[in-house]
Amino acid sequence: MGWNWVWLDPFDEIKIAKAIIDVLKKGTNIQASNELQTLLEIIVECVKGKKFLLVLDDVWNDEYRKWEPFKLALQNGAVGSSVLVTTRKEDVAMMMGASADTINLQELSDENCWKLFCHIALVDREISEYRTFEVIGKEIVKKCKGLPLVAKTLGGLMRHKKTRKEWEDVLKSKTWELDVVEKQVFQPLLLSYYDLASTDKCCLLYCVIFPKGYVIEKDNLIELWMSQNYLNLIGNKEKEEVGETYFDNLVTRSFFQEFEKDDLGYITRCKMHDVVHDFLQFLTKNECFVLEGEGGNKRIMEFNGENKARHLTLMFAPEGAFPISLYSCKNLRTLATFDSNISTFGRELISQLKCLRTLNLSFNSIKEVPNEVGELTHLRYFDLSYNEDLMKLPDSVCNLMNLQTLRLIWCRTLERLPEGIGKLINLQHLYVMGCFRLKLPKVIARLTSLRTLDQVRILEVDNNKEALFGLSDLRNLDQLRGSFRIEFLENLKDARQAEKAHLVNKNCLVSLELRFFFGGTDEIPLVASQEETLNALQPPPNLESFSLYHYSGTTLRPHWMTSLNKLRILTLGYFDYVEVLPPLGRLESLEVLEIQDWPSLKKVGVEFLGIETQTSSPIILFPNLKKLVFEFLPMWEEWEGMTGWSEEEDSQKTITIMPYLSSLQIGYCGLLKTLPNFLRNTPLKELVIGFGCRILAQGCQKGRGGSEWPKISHIPNIKVWIGPSSEFVQKDGVWIGQQQTDDDER
Repeated sequence: MGWNWVWLDPFDEIKIAKAIIDVLKKGTNIQASNELQTLLEIIVECVKGKKFLLVLDDVWNDEYRKWEPFKLALQNGAVGSSVLVTTRKEDVAMMMGASADTINLQELSDENCWKLFCHIALVDREISEYRTFEVIGKEIVKKCKGLPLVAKTLGGLMRHKKTRKEWEDVLKSKTWELDVVEKQVFQPLLLSYYDLASTDKCCLLYCVIFPKGYVIEKDNLIELWMSQNYLNLIGNKEKEEVGETYFDNLVTRSFFQEFEKDDLGYITRCKMHDVVHDFLQFLTKNECFVLEGEGGNKRIMEFNGENKARHLTLMFAPEGAFPISLYSCKNLRTLATFDSNISTFGRELISQLKCLRTLNLSFNSIKEVPNEVGELTHLRYFDLSYNEDLMKLPDSVCNLMNLQTLRLIWCRTLERLPEGIGKLINLQHLYVMGCFRLKLPKVIARLTSLRTLDQVRILEVDNNKEALFGLSDLRNLDQLRGSFRIEFLENLKDARQAEKAHLVNKNCLVSLELRFFFGGTDEIPLVASQEETLNALQPPPNLESFSLYHYSGTTLRPHWMTSLNKLRILTLGYFDYVEVLPPLGRLESLEVLEIQDWPSLKKVGVEFLGIETQTSSPIILFPNLKKLVFEFLPMWEEWEGMTGWSEEEDSQKTITIMPYLSSLQIGYCGLLKTLPNFLRNTPLKELVIGFGCRILAQGCQKGRGGSEWPKISHIPNIKVWIGPSSEFVQKDGVWIGQQQTDDDER
């Protein structure tokens, strides 16, 4: 029957059914009913027993109940028939049940974009004209950012321009100011935009405050939306959860791209395509403005947005104060700086910005925040991150009663927060990571609405006798969510302080990192203190990632370790005195396990698997483990599996070990000689033997007495690192080389 193409916007069942019949009947004029069931019966007759390819182009509707009748009708075709759907909504692909077969189209390369543009703009031109416009044309093509629709649109625009000046005028203009771009390129984006709910539209438009190509942090973006009151409560959801929903809606409609994910697979960062940014500038040109410095460190261009401006982005501002032209922007809701070097802002500016809700002064050279900042009574978001010479905040900050977010990341010389900060009862997000001199005041414990406190550094006694935030002061901060780090600057004198922290009640925490004090001593009180403290610091049961560093105890068996049933990632690093790994094989959700820098560990035995008594019942050990890493274990000699047990002889299948393990990495384990027998029965896809594992590398040779080779021969990719270079021993199941075993490991 061949292939057939149907364009599907907007969604109307009757029109779509008629369109399908029309292409299946090759345009024959057939009088069809306006009853959907009758039309579906005609479709069945058209495709019955025939092989076809039907393209449903530009699908927007994701309601399964509306598509199901078409799906059932089209299933009457012959084997090999296919339906190809194009869409800009991820929800449509999921609704179609095609998630595994989805193809995400990438941008064109610069070369192919130029070819497409050239085919339209320079067709039938004389060779002299081609040479005249080639250089300018390639610069114009850069505006396309790999989008074929933009290349075609600009190609059509340039096709009728005959002079070099006309081409240069287009090159100098902003893409979103070209009428032809507005009509042809922005129209498809408008379809996506109008498909959004009104709240999603507000959130999308606000993204124009970021420069082109900027890496947007998802959590930061949601906090910015909160500051503008864009997040409406939905049922019992917190505003952060509502923001996640809005963000996901924009992701599924392809407004964001180039996603970065954390180790748990959650999106943390993204970018926005330049053409989408141009589109947002087009939609917000009367309210959102970008003020740029001219010539790098020269003067700031004049600005005449004045009372119309609601959101202002300042870029490339030289060292000094804000430009005077900002002083007339009395209705600003947002002021954000990027790639700037502002070193001061004072009373005159603040007095004109009384409506400000969002103030982003990160990555500047600010040494002092003026007292007048307390007059910004509507301020909800204040970012001073990476002002590395900022030493303190004025007490007037505590007058910002509407403040929700305070970001002070990497203000490395910041020494104190105002004592009155406990008055900021609406503060929900406080970021202090990288503030190495900062000692949090005890009054932070009053901020029971805090959702984010990225780090606390515990110091029980201060030389200035100030009342500092202690571990037990965490007890009422049960709203904390996301990632949290506790760093001990000394050992607790009373482990009961750890129990009073009530970490187990902080059910919204996803990731927890504990860093113990390491002072170079192996005194018994130090060891005992850390063992008791760790046992008392029971994490919440919903935790998905846990990291523990610089633990000086001799044993690692906290009573709560095996109860973390949702734990997916576990990292245990810099354990100087522990000789035996804890029983971890029963952690049912664990996917990634990293053991790093255990200088006293000599043997990994059956206790590691979590088998302590004989059992006749079927058990699975490490049932979801996918990645296992051992690094910097200089005394490790033996890795024992199950002595006297092999899966081949276990006819009852009572024990299964690591049934999903795909990656094993071993590095700097110079004394390790053998691998456990059970590895041969795992579905490993990758084995990496890193630096400093010469004995093991020799044992893993194919032939020539490689005793470990039978255990790993089934692994398709084996990489052995020797010196500064790596060599695949086996790649994609094919033996391609012998690892080097020279005496001088380079």
